[in-house]
This record gives sequence, C-alpha cells and structure tokens, in this order.
Amino acid sequence: MRQFRFLPKDKLSALPKEPGVYKLSSKKEVLYIGKASNLRRRVLSHFTRPTSRDLLFIEKVSRVGYQNTPSDIEALLLESALIKRELPRYNVMWRDDKKYFYVGLTKEKLPRVFLTHQPHSEKDTEYLGPFVDGRALKLTLRLLRSVFPYYTRTPHPALPCASCHLGLCPGPAPNAAAYKKNLKRLKSVLQGKRGTVLSRIKREMKEASKKKLFERAGTLRDQALALERIASHGRIIGVPSESFPESAFSPSEELQQLLGVGKKVSLIEAYDISNIQGVEATGSLVLFRDGKPEKSGYRKFRMRLTGKPNDVAMIEELISRRLRHPEWRLPDLMLMDGGKGQLGAALRALERLRDGSWEQYSKQGLPAVVALAKQHNELFLPGKKKPVLLKDVSPGVRNLLMRARDEAHRFAISYHRKLMGKREG
Repeated sequence: MRQFRFLPKDKLSALPKEPGVYKLSSKKEVLYIGKASNLRRRVLSHFTRPTSRDLLFIEKVSRVGYQNTPSDIEALLLESALIKRELPRYNVMWRDDKKYFYVGLTKEKLPRVFLTHQPHSEKDTEYLGPFVDGRALKLTLRLLRSVFPYYTRTPHPALPCASCHLGLCPGPAPNAAAYKKNLKRLKSVLQGKRGTVLSRIKREMKEASKKKLFERAGTLRDQALALERIASHGRIIGVPSESFPESAFSPSEELQQLLGVGKKVSLIEAYDISNIQGVEATGSLVLFRDGKPEKSGYRKFRMRLTGKPNDVAMIEELISRRLRHPEWRLPDLMLMDGGKGQLGAALRALERLRDGSWEQYSKQGLPAVVALAKQHNELFLPGKKKPVLLKDVSPGVRNLLMRARDEAHRFAISYHRKLMGKREG
C-alpha cells in the first residue's frame, strides 16, 4: 500500500477525490486522524466548515498527510489501525464519549462477535478498535459475516436459524477448530491485514486442489473472491456518495450514453465461469430486466472444455452455446465477468453468428458487449484501449453492473458446488 504523502495547508486543492485516510498535523505531532470517501472534500471541510471540535485544533494544523485506499471499507480499517497505533491527541480526547465503536470477540468454546461503545477490561473478551464510523463498521461486519460466518449469541438452537439459511451463521454443530480459524481471519481483516489473509487463503486453496479436496478448495476460492469483492466496493452502501452527484438520468439511460448505443438498455445478460483446475467447470447466464433479476431467464451450462482451467476459452464456448438459442431473446447488453480476454472471446462468438444463424437474429440486432474485471472494477468496452473505472461512473450504473456480475458469479458457483458434491459423493 502507498505511504502517506504530505501537503502544506495552502495546497489542499491538490488532494485526490478518492477514498482514503488523512492526518491533520502540526509541526510537532499528528493532531487528528480521519477517513473519507472523498479526501479533498472531507479535509477542506475541516477548514471551510469547522465544527466546534475542529475549532479546538484547526489553527495548529500546518500540513496534511493522506493515503489513498481502494475503497471506503479499506479506509475504515486503516483509520482504526492508525488511531490505535499513533494515539493522536484529539482522537484520544474523544475516545470515551460513547461515540467510538469496538468489535468484541468472546473467548468461549464457540466465540461470539458483537459491537459495543465501551469495552470492559474483561479477560473473557478481546476488543478490536476504535472505529469512528459506526454505520460503515456495521456494513463491513455484515459483508465479512458472509465470508466468515459467526455467532452473535450462544448457545445456538438445536435447529438451523434464519441466519444459517443465509450463510451467515455456522449452525448448531460446527467444526470448532475451523470456526475459530475463520474468526482469527476475521480479526486479522478488521486489523487491516486483509492482504495477508487473502494470501493464506489462496495458498490453502492451491494445496487443497493438489490433494483433490475440491469441496474444500471451492470453499476457500469463494472466501478469496468474496474478500476481493468486499475490498473493491467503492463507497459504503447507504452512505451518500461524496464523489459523484446524483444523475438526472436513470441507470438504463446512463448505460445507453456510456455504451454509445441507440436504444435504451433494458435487458442485461451477465455470464461467469466457475471451476477448480478445470474440474466440473460450469457456466452461468443471469438475466436482469430494468435493473431487476428475472430468474425465469437464468440458464446454467456444464462446460465441455476439459483439462486445465481456461476461463477465456470457456466464455467463448458459453456465449457460442447461448447464441444457438434464437428462441431466447437477445439482450441489449451482454456482460462478461472478466477482462480483455473474456471480452474478445465473446466478440469472436458473436462474429461467428453472422456465418451461422444470423438470419434468425437479424431483426433483433446485435447487443452491446462489455467485460467487468473483479480486482479493480474495470469495465472493458470494444474498441477502447483503456477500461472505464466504475468509481468514475454514477452510483446507479456502478451498482447495477456489479450486482449483475455478482449474481452471475453466485449462480455459477451454486451449480459448480452441486456437480462437485455429486462427484465426491
């Protein structure tokens, strides 16, 4: 991760309009540490619209340090780690006023996770924090719980609870060692060590795959992908975006402008491939109509390519097989989960359509085709060398595209798990 860069107080207009953490410093010490969705706007507000708290120290500030983060969630975790390590005077001054949050992890046989304002010096509970933004912390925990399911209360009832059915709770009789290992990783992520956790999970996934423990490898793969996606979510859902004004257009209309197409983008098909070392590879097609999933249009494919995993070739197979069904109305947009390779594969499949059943499709017209890469949420479009970053488009379009891609991923994985279960059963 980048190191902090510092600017004098009269150069704050050079701050980026991106998520990150900032330090307000005097010549001698760091006075205050904060996080922001838009560093420039948030830091400038301390000087242009100071609160009563700001007035206690703002005149002492001579320079501002900042560090970009990939997302608001990363900023939240980094802010907490820095406050705990550096103990800035004006953060510490307000720590006990019941506005900071802490995450508690009990030391029971099956530990619980909970939120509190005031940690107690109890030997049977460990506290992580402080966290300044309670709403952002609650969202982060909700997302992390889908990766590392945990208890919020014990003992658990004898039968599965509602959270069990949502994949958020370990259930009535978990493997205690595996559960504690997941909680250890949850703790590390909350301490800002997501990269370390991700590396360990990927290493274990490869080892499990080599040993042909495909179900275990699949679980680890899902955890790794979920962690990457959590970190890449640009803004905290439910918190107004500081980076982008709300558009007067609807997401369909905005997609029409972004893609440069002549008609409203109403139907979107999203596609993904799921496999472990090429074994029992599956493909998915999910359909969104006017921004909402239409499950009657979902399709699943058992891929015919075998051997080593090749997502690009499998996407080409998937799109080719989808196009053999003229009875399925073509969408306005075809969205691949992937990058340039997947985009090129889909375009090759469409090009072959002209030599095959084009007559059956000619009245519908060809759809727009794009690919959305996971790691940095880059949108690749035909004919453009550089991708469009989703953080640079409106929240409506960003959320629609990410939701469609993630649903295709979920649907592909669910079918892959089913096939792997049959294989190992």
